Amino acid sequence: MLAPALVLVAFLWLPFAFWLIVAVAAIVSLALPGRLRITRVVWLTGLYLLWDAVAIVALAGLWVWHGFGTRIDSVASQHHHYAFARGMLRFLFAQARWTLRLEVEIADANVDRIADARPIIVVSRHAGPGDSLILVHALLNKFAREPAIVLKDTLQWDPAVDILLNRIPSKFVTPRAHRGSGAPDGRAAVGALAGALGPDGALLIFPEGANATPRRRARRIEALRAAGRDRLAARAEAMPHVMPPHPGGVLAAIEARPDAVVLVVAHTGLERLSTVGDVWRELPVDKRIVLKGWATDVAELPADRAGREAWLYDRWEQVDAWIDEHQPRVSGVAEQKRRVASAE
Repeated sequence: MLAPALVLVAFLWLPFAFWLIVAVAAIVSLALPGRLRITRVVWLTGLYLLWDAVAIVALAGLWVWHGFGTRIDSVASQHHHYAFARGMLRFLFAQARWTLRLEVEIADANVDRIADARPIIVVSRHAGPGDSLILVHALLNKFAREPAIVLKDTLQWDPAVDILLNRIPSKFVTPRAHRGSGAPDGRAAVGALAGALGPDGALLIFPEGANATPRRRARRIEALRAAGRDRLAARAEAMPHVMPPHPGGVLAAIEARPDAVVLVVAHTGLERLSTVGDVWRELPVDKRIVLKGWATDVAELPADRAGREAWLYDRWEQVDAWIDEHQPRVSGVAEQKRRVASAE
């Protein structure tokens, strides 16, 4: 009698104790001044686990609601999944703003004014943790768009992300370094995603392929030189804040939607948070994240591939120059440690 009771108490008490600690961490982070890194990490970790679990249960409910999966690919199902994603991201960002002290500002990127009742192709730089979530959140909740997303396949390790994004238009791409010999690069799939966009659709793509870091940037420039593309390599070297873009997916999307508007997006505020150590040093990050967009009708682009690739590099130079003029502030401790790391 006692042994099973003890096991039962342990299984009931441990989750309760964990969430008690999480709740205390939240109260302490709110009530007391200072950085309180550990309490913020405990709160966000526990909250994300709960958020993920609630998402999985809700997605299971949507699967049942749509005929036990038989109608999961229907238009109604996609609308319901987008509505669910809107609510979940709204809640997650409310917590992030409170715990991490984040502020997001969108400058000159009014999607409704730029492309009213027309699909958009959002081409964004990739730097810092969570920038893809910020953009998806803005598309869903600020501009009421239904995004189709091109992202790295490693994000499927998150069960909620894996389930949700496999039920709405998305393409998981394996990075070139980990792609098998002869494996497809996904350009046809990206073109198909763009071709299926409705008037309120938005294709989100990151042509850099990964978060920009000095090492990745150097490798990418060297790869351009090895391929005999010295002119592009020289242009890439002159852009210190971004990596040379892979044009394939962007050009495939443009070719598939001649009626679309291309919105090139830059942002600042997260680029100094490249590693777990950077994030830990900066908690709470106290960042003002600014997003800036430049719109071009596909009909205004050069008709040939070489001209469109040159146009993409022109826009990337514009992004780099804007970032240079809007460098975010960081703490003195983080800047000093970064200088030491660079010297080593």
